[in-house]
Amino acid sequence: LEVPWRWRCSPRRGGAACPSAGQIRAAFLRFFEERHGHRRLPSAPVRPRGDPRLLFVNAGMNQFKPIFLGTVHPRSELAQHRRVVNSQKCVRAGGKHNDLEDVGRDTYHHTFFEMLGNWSFGDYFKEEACSMAWELLTEVYEIPRDRLYVTYFGGDPSLGLSADEECRDVWLHLGVPASHVLPFPLKDNFWEMGDTGPCGPCTEIHYDHVGGGRNAAALVNQGSPDVVEIWNLVFMQYSREVEGNLLPLPQHHVDTGMGLERLVTVLQNKRSNYDTDLFTPILDAIHKGCRAPRYQGLVGNADVGRVNMAYRVVADHVRTLCVCITDGIYPGFSGAELVLRRILRRAVRFCSEVLQAPPGLLASLVPTVVEVLGDAYPELTRNANQQIKDIINENEAAFLSSLERGRRIIERTVQQMEPSTNFPAEVAWSLYGSLGFPLDLIDLMLEEKGINLDSAAFNELVLEDAKRKAGGSQAGEPGSTNTHLDVHSLARLQGSKVPATDDSPKYAYTLGQHGHYEFSPCQATVLMLYRDQCLQKEAGAGQRCGVILDRTNFYAQQGGQDSDQGYMIRLGQQDVLFPVESVHLCGGYVIHEVTAVETLRAGDQVQLFVDEARRLACMTNHTATHLLNFALRHVLGDSTEQRGSHVTAERLRFDFDTKGHVTVEQLQQVEQVVQDLIQKNEVVHMAEVPLTLARRVQGLRAVDEGYPDPVRMVSLGVPVENVLTCDSKAAMQTSVELCCGTHLLQTGSVEDLAIISERQLVKGISRVIAVTGGRAKEAREVGQCLAMEVDSVSLRMKQRITSIPEMQNLSKEVGQLTKVVASTAMPQWQRKELQTILKALQRTANTAVKKLELQQAEKVAQILLAKYCNQPVIIDTIPADSLSILMKVVNQLCDKSPGTSVLLLSPQASGEVLCACQVSKSCLPGFSAADWAVAVCTQMEGKAGGSPIVAKGSGNAKGMQGALTTALEFAQSKL
Repeated sequence: LEVPWRWRCSPRRGGAACPSAGQIRAAFLRFFEERHGHRRLPSAPVRPRGDPRLLFVNAGMNQFKPIFLGTVHPRSELAQHRRVVNSQKCVRAGGKHNDLEDVGRDTYHHTFFEMLGNWSFGDYFKEEACSMAWELLTEVYEIPRDRLYVTYFGGDPSLGLSADEECRDVWLHLGVPASHVLPFPLKDNFWEMGDTGPCGPCTEIHYDHVGGGRNAAALVNQGSPDVVEIWNLVFMQYSREVEGNLLPLPQHHVDTGMGLERLVTVLQNKRSNYDTDLFTPILDAIHKGCRAPRYQGLVGNADVGRVNMAYRVVADHVRTLCVCITDGIYPGFSGAELVLRRILRRAVRFCSEVLQAPPGLLASLVPTVVEVLGDAYPELTRNANQQIKDIINENEAAFLSSLERGRRIIERTVQQMEPSTNFPAEVAWSLYGSLGFPLDLIDLMLEEKGINLDSAAFNELVLEDAKRKAGGSQAGEPGSTNTHLDVHSLARLQGSKVPATDDSPKYAYTLGQHGHYEFSPCQATVLMLYRDQCLQKEAGAGQRCGVILDRTNFYAQQGGQDSDQGYMIRLGQQDVLFPVESVHLCGGYVIHEVTAVETLRAGDQVQLFVDEARRLACMTNHTATHLLNFALRHVLGDSTEQRGSHVTAERLRFDFDTKGHVTVEQLQQVEQVVQDLIQKNEVVHMAEVPLTLARRVQGLRAVDEGYPDPVRMVSLGVPVENVLTCDSKAAMQTSVELCCGTHLLQTGSVEDLAIISERQLVKGISRVIAVTGGRAKEAREVGQCLAMEVDSVSLRMKQRITSIPEMQNLSKEVGQLTKVVASTAMPQWQRKELQTILKALQRTANTAVKKLELQQAEKVAQILLAKYCNQPVIIDTIPADSLSILMKVVNQLCDKSPGTSVLLLSPQASGEVLCACQVSKSCLPGFSAADWAVAVCTQMEGKAGGSPIVAKGSGNAKGMQGALTTALEFAQSKL
């Protein structure tokens, strides 16, 4: 076959020139688009849309899941696709597919990669897919055929799956030698989307880097770097049900994926992905910006000082950073944002410590990445390089100071350690919790020194922290005795004239340039330590204790807001961190719960560092709580009163009076009022005022609790002094509350608010839970996607469906969607709407299934009545999709022939035999249906049960003939 010139991307192998990565990518897309009629689609963003189970898009098929699952909206553009091709941006870091810790150690793992793929949605299948793949590889890319090996599914008797001989024969017909066509078991050549859903056999194409006429079949799928998989073609032809069985799909699909980096390595005659032109420009730019020797491609022990590993880490990670930031994922503190933060910090560490690069190297690589990837992904060029650089530089600067401090802490701790001992868990925990060191980075830094972390002790600290976050320390548990002063200790402190803690520095923060909050530092003196209900002058290493200071910038848990976390260091001793895990207020004293890494004494001078991200998240949610309080009163009426609230870094909870259930429309209105206040970006005014003045304010929002005097007032959009004027009605028109919490300085920083739960606690009191910012945006995206799925099911339900299995699957789908809608974080108003629709759909589906089963049962009953013509006993085998249908056939027969007793068996594909029977009332009590079914099913090594009139059961197909004989003999003995 002569290949048109426009598809040819490379000269004959062995020529002087090699195709560029851009040419290879373009040839793939043009081949399927122009030669085989595929529709070319752009890459989806790496932020998954509406799939909370995924951190990043990690495969080309992610955006087509609704098609594979059958949930695609029939009128959507997606539903019109038949054959598609694209190059998808993918990130595998965090979650189930996580390559982060392997990146840099070898020459082929990546966090970001490109997946070339072609898809058929109910169009072509195995023959065409394999033929296209073979044509592209051997005729367009001109890869020598003798270097290619193909694998196919070899079958699995335990699942009743035979070998995919159809696929094998396609490859043989294409001219692949039989010695290069290899069967493999389920784990290698059967692809599944998840525990349930579409799945099927796959065929993989492997490439032998060595060649030379050898037979490398024995190295396929053996982890050899010489023989690597380059393309996987998945044939989706089954659906795995909840019960584990496989059912054929009504439509067959093809899903293929070929990693561009690995393909380019083959076509450019390289052995490492990092030696291709996808990476060499970035590696050259790294060399120009650092003091390290040039990249040599060394790995393992040959890579002295891990310089080459550092090159690979930085080159890979900067690609990931550029793509993720462009697609709206920024380094942060949860989910995908947290993973990206780890990636950035890992890259910064290798830049700084291994490559000896000055600050800013990572950001300086951005233009090179855009140059390499920009033609394929134009969104990279549209996104201002400067924005990506600024985000990288800001995060790098924040981490560099922590990195240097962490390095010194590790060095100092190692020097003090006894030989052959593990690195202390409490020090690692302080690095992890206080400085934000990822655990893999701690492990790596220790590995370089030949030291292991005390993992068991570290995991215990992780579990303790998880328990504390889940519900806080319960009374009597360790921890509570360190943060709650008993009456005797409190009296002793007061009697000793120990001053109450000045916690006013907790309000010392400003809004700087670019909307970033700047928190003022705070120095303090340790006044006393508290442990096991005893005041102490010192606490030893490893002990958890309460630390009382003369002043603090930490927020203690009060007013419904969670406490701050962070760490403290001794002045002049920067290398020892004391993690602050919780903060409590008792009798005017602020008690910081600390794990002492070294001995801590009264009189020590310390510097305090609040976890700024956690604090800012709490500030956002607390301000949002005030917005929500105002919006609820505005929508539900002035009689709506607060009954309690709880603010954490993750979400906010608000309890309030209500005369009845909050409607869908009211929830939408409340969210809209909050959105309007966010859009206005109102200034949040805060000031301490005399309690008597505060209580005179008309419309003031206050809960029934004792307030200090003076009291802190928080007003949105109106200065506090204006609120306090005698004729002011400001508190009637905006949010004015008495509150000791920490707040944003402008409402715009809330960004968004979504109410994700609303329920009545008791009659007259409702509770709402809401999220803000990125979490709110994600909740809305998920809600939109679920709404589309429900709409899709609704439309399919209206179509004329005559197949019982198809309608049963639709009924199951409604049930599964109902569970997902009930448990997923999404706007509550939308959840209620969807639940109403799904409830109606479930009723419709159940009714339709019963109707179809009855129709089928009537047809079978008519045939059997004609066959047996009013005989007193009918015993037979019939095909039936379920026990429900079988029972309906039996009922129909007995209704139409009241004097007849009926027992029917139905063999299933799984090897099971279903049994249903009914005895004529005229035969009672001597003839029992339950006894009849038990006798028959026992013969088949099964079980049965029921009443004297009707019974059912099941057994094994091996005993079916004997069971039929037993059924007849039993009936004859009773009649």
